[in-house]
Amino acid sequence: MPELSRRRRLVVLAICCMSLLIVSLDNTILNVALPSLQDEINASVAGLQWTIDAYTLVLASLLMLSGSTADRLGRRRIFLTGLVVFAIGSLLCSLAPGLEWLVVFRMVQAVGGSMLNPVAMSIITNTFTEPRERARAIGVWGGVVGISMAAGPLVGGLLVQSVGWRSVFWINVPIGALALFLTLRYVPESRAPRPRRVDPVGQLLVIVLLGSLTYAIIEAPEAGWLSAETGAFVLLALGSLGGLIRYERRRREPLIDLRFFHSVPFSGATVVAVCAFAALGGFLFINTLYLQNVRGLSALEAGLYTLPMAGMTLIFAPLSGRLVGSRGPRLPLLLAGTGMGLSGVLFAGFDAQSTTALLFTGYVLFGIGFGLVNAPITNTAVSGMPRAQAGVAAAVASTSRQVGQSLGVAVIGSVLASGTHGTARDGDFVAAVRPAWWIITGCGAAVLLLGALTNGRWARATARHTAELFEEEPRGHSPADASS
Repeated sequence: MPELSRRRRLVVLAICCMSLLIVSLDNTILNVALPSLQDEINASVAGLQWTIDAYTLVLASLLMLSGSTADRLGRRRIFLTGLVVFAIGSLLCSLAPGLEWLVVFRMVQAVGGSMLNPVAMSIITNTFTEPRERARAIGVWGGVVGISMAAGPLVGGLLVQSVGWRSVFWINVPIGALALFLTLRYVPESRAPRPRRVDPVGQLLVIVLLGSLTYAIIEAPEAGWLSAETGAFVLLALGSLGGLIRYERRRREPLIDLRFFHSVPFSGATVVAVCAFAALGGFLFINTLYLQNVRGLSALEAGLYTLPMAGMTLIFAPLSGRLVGSRGPRLPLLLAGTGMGLSGVLFAGFDAQSTTALLFTGYVLFGIGFGLVNAPITNTAVSGMPRAQAGVAAAVASTSRQVGQSLGVAVIGSVLASGTHGTARDGDFVAAVRPAWWIITGCGAAVLLLGALTNGRWARATARHTAELFEEEPRGHSPADASS
């Protein structure tokens, strides 16, 4: 990709951030709309879980394919395609006649979304090549999540209250159209110098793994945690995981290059992403149901209540990018884990729902923690990796986020369903979600621990060694290559 002027680089960053905005905004807006959607289409907790997880699962399944495809066919081309498909999927969601069709159309949205965030991150890493400038650009990128958290509940609450839940999907269309126009005008095409081959077997195994695991978790409260159905899907998930690792290790150009995980910081960032976004997914899911179904707030009032959390994320996300650029990822991760963990403890151990002051304190702590966690995840994922692998490395990080959010909604939603008999309306809601808050606390503790353990001198040495592995390309052929 040709060297761009500073002004042009900033325009490219703004365009990429717009794609993140519509994808992030979609989830925060939809969370506010869940109680209204539940009333209109008579959805159970499992039905609400599927409206979110159908999207995040497809997104997670296709992100790595989209990243490598963009490196091969052209990042700008795939990015444009994603904008169009996402906008069409949003329109279809607004027209869904029932829960089943809404879930299907959410999957269409996800196909488009999978072509946006990892490809946009790849464009950013290839546009901002100086490490400090790139860290700051990633901090701005992370700040967009804060903007979506701040604007999503407010805009969503206003739309739901005045027009209805279907209107929350409309906002994606004008933003997507503007991003499409600006991309055509300002974003240059770029490709990896050495394209990767398609890995259909690996792609299928990823889909089976994520789909079967999530299905088992979401449907377990109704089918039974020890039922044959649940056990069969768990075994299918485990078999897919084993098959995926075995197959990918033998393939010359795998969908998931396991050599990435030789880097301790990269592996740590991957697990941190899963834990942090599992906490976020679960937090948003139970919080919106609590505020509207238990406290009796309107959608707009519930959105206003989340402003302390959203505001902290908005403030601390760009600050995190600056901290990563000047001091590395360790400090932001330690602070992030502390903030998220303390928030969970307030709700689980001190009944933060009992007073508005404690409730807002929990929101502030979680917002600070989540605001700090995004930039070190992304920076660690792409730093030290060859630029030719930027699309795949960024896609692994993005996949980890979506897997985490899917698992968070699945696990915490199932805990809620088990405690409230599938309705999320029973009077024992607060008691039912207490185990869920302890799970969120554990996620924060994991972020703290991994931040401390995976960013030391030894860990950085493994990252340098991993980069050397990629510089030894092409890899030697293995027996599997002959048949792939």
